[in-house]
Amino acid sequence: MMEHRKMYNTKELKTPNGTIIIEGPISTESLQHYDFHEGLVAFRPAKQQKKALIEISQLPEGRVIIARNEEIIIGYATFLYPDPLERWSEGHMEDLIELGAIEVISEYRGCGVGKNILQVSMMDDAMEEYIVITTEYYWHWDLKGTGLNIWEYRKVMEKMMKAGGLSYFATNDPEISSHPANCLMARIGSKINNASIEKFDQLRFMNRYMY
Repeated sequence: MMEHRKMYNTKELKTPNGTIIIEGPISTESLQHYDFHEGLVAFRPAKQQKKALIEISQLPEGRVIIARNEEIIIGYATFLYPDPLERWSEGHMEDLIELGAIEVISEYRGCGVGKNILQVSMMDDAMEEYIVITTEYYWHWDLKGTGLNIWEYRKVMEKMMKAGGLSYFATNDPEISSHPANCLMARIGSKINNASIEKFDQLRFMNRYMY
């Protein structure tokens, strides 16, 4: 069984809306203590999202990194094992986790909050023991109010992911292949062995029709 080591890191970031704290992996107790900004609704209403993050923080592999203005969470990222229904869980890889969600309220967009959340996520040396993936589907992107088209938004998203060391990886996954703006990005930790890299390559290019 893999031991999921978690080392807390923190960083201050000055923004036009004041100095914020970026920290994590955050404990369940701290998460329960903070308020969730009502603008965090990209995935579900703020109260339900807070509940979902608390559940992720209780998972052995689960990691939640937050950005907060005093006691109010204004952004977050989650890391956990991929959904059992996705191909990425079919290899039963202990050392593959997914950047499941990253969200920042609109008032703080363009201030480098997302980028810094990812940088703080990767400060923990234990992240070198994982392959971290993210699957980006354009229909999940919140383009409203950005004034950007799909391709411009993807460029911004890729730049943000690169700050966390993630880069583009090819795959024949049907959902990702269904639109050219969709993509798989990943970061292969420096302590990952060749067997895990090969397994990840097999997952990227599975022939689903062979089963």
